Amino acid sequence: MTRKSYSVPAKDEAVTAALGQCIAPILKPGDTILLEGPVGAGKTHFARSLIQSILVEQEDVPSPSFTLVQTYETTKGPLWHCDLYRLGRSDVDDLGLDEAFETAICLIEWPDRLEELTPDHALRVRFDTSDASGPRLNVFEWTSDRWSVLESLLPHV
Repeated sequence: MTRKSYSVPAKDEAVTAALGQCIAPILKPGDTILLEGPVGAGKTHFARSLIQSILVEQEDVPSPSFTLVQTYETTKGPLWHCDLYRLGRSDVDDLGLDEAFETAICLIEWPDRLEELTPDHALRVRFDTSDASGPRLNVFEWTSDRWSVLESLLPHV
């Protein structure tokens, strides 16, 4: 499969939030979004905006840093928001993500902990803060045709 990518400069938190809201309408159970980047890069902010835009009933969307997994009922189906930062590979097995990857929308922070459990069809969103002189970049990468629609959606954010 060919890897495709699209970069969006994020000059502020509003752009990061808008990107989450832009992607939310196309999501369906079985979709996985891998959120990569250092602490404070915007992963949870992106996820929170995405989740709040499709919740059945509005509620707080806390970071799953301590709970590990937060689940939500959305207009698109069940959604799991996971933060794997504090977990080792064996701990990840206990979360039941293999089933969630098939039946829910999954947003995964610190996806490197998944190792071979990483779904092939996942959308990877990298929050790049490496260039302090310019705007942050949010880089969207995919190999599945499922995400090709992003090429027409993302330029409008």
